[in-house]
Amino acid sequence: MPPQPDGQTVVYCFEDARIGRLAPAVTARPAYAISCGSRRLIDWLRELNLRLVGDCRTHLRAIQRLDFEIDHSRDQLQTSGPVLLVNARLVPTVKLYREIKAVLAAARPAVIRDSEGAVALAWSPTGLPPDPLVGGGPIEPLIARLVRELPEADHPLETFKWPHDIVQQHMRAMPATMEWRIDRGGYTQLSDGVFVASGVTLGEHAVIDTRNGPIIIEENARVGPFCFLAGPVHVGAGSRIIEHSALKDAVALGHTTKVGGEVEASVVEPYSNKQHHGFLGHSYLGSWINLGAGTCNSDLKNTYGTINMEYGNERIATDMQFMGCVMGDYSKTAINTGIFTGKVVGVCSMLYGFVTSNVPSFVNYARLFGQTATLPPDVMISTQARMFARRQVAQRECDRQLIWDMFELTEEERNLQASIGL
Repeated sequence: MPPQPDGQTVVYCFEDARIGRLAPAVTARPAYAISCGSRRLIDWLRELNLRLVGDCRTHLRAIQRLDFEIDHSRDQLQTSGPVLLVNARLVPTVKLYREIKAVLAAARPAVIRDSEGAVALAWSPTGLPPDPLVGGGPIEPLIARLVRELPEADHPLETFKWPHDIVQQHMRAMPATMEWRIDRGGYTQLSDGVFVASGVTLGEHAVIDTRNGPIIIEENARVGPFCFLAGPVHVGAGSRIIEHSALKDAVALGHTTKVGGEVEASVVEPYSNKQHHGFLGHSYLGSWINLGAGTCNSDLKNTYGTINMEYGNERIATDMQFMGCVMGDYSKTAINTGIFTGKVVGVCSMLYGFVTSNVPSFVNYARLFGQTATLPPDVMISTQARMFARRQVAQRECDRQLIWDMFELTEEERNLQASIGL
């Protein structure tokens, strides 16, 4: 792809070397596609109406091109026109969107880092210096070379550093993002604080509480009878809320989800199902997940203390009293599965019984029965085909290849599990 013509702004969104710490939330998606507060970074960047280029991991480039219509081309960094560098780990908030617009409006170049010193945002209204290594190699050293002449701002921007940050930042971002949605318009206000798009079906005898935030229901979503909704709650397009459900205190559901039971302060990405009774709290679920009937997670320790999370060999203090689980795409639970506080479940795994430890990707996890075994990729590809067919989604070669790529990328998780005897 040739460089952009002079004067045309390029937004270059990149994944840096710290991206691996966000697994499994980013194993099957670029970091800019993490939902937080009911919006993604990619959504905010599209609001700028500028040329957008993405630098993501190799196994996601076909997905990026087809699903997000974003090209991968470092040649764009050779343009002599304006360039905005955006770290894909940035927390997608209204505040960030306004900060980006303010940076673009200014004539002064700038670099803004996060609290760990990583480049979060860099703006060069006159272009970047040419670099002979632009075509290959790790992106982080390249970004460092490109921004070394730019003046640095004295305030950091927030980035996702660990998966639990998604839940924490989601709760913070939700109120302002919901107000932004309402101000943008396109909804009918059914009652005080309840906003619906076209084609919404709201069942009888719903109990609505908007004292702490509004309820927004997107087009063609269906809410069954006898439901309890306590804002802020965002229901994605084409979703279905099962009768007698309770959604409360910052719930954001992606499009085409099915949700039942009790859900609190959680993010559910598109095409995932939790349509039976059971509790999901302070958690992040990827896409194409299915939680069996009676599945519950714990989000509070019996001691009421703050929760520590384990990521590989690292133990991280969250400073959060409430934290549930993080579950990667395509994973499933059997009926009556119980997930303990602060657990991480990888992609493409099947869970049975009590989940008392982290679960690596591509395993059948049944510790209660003394069984944990590797789940072959071809089994997951067949499962993927059946799931897609139920939602009238065509299975593409890149979807099948993603399963194989994720299996290879997560081998270390399973090796670590075997080494500690889980």
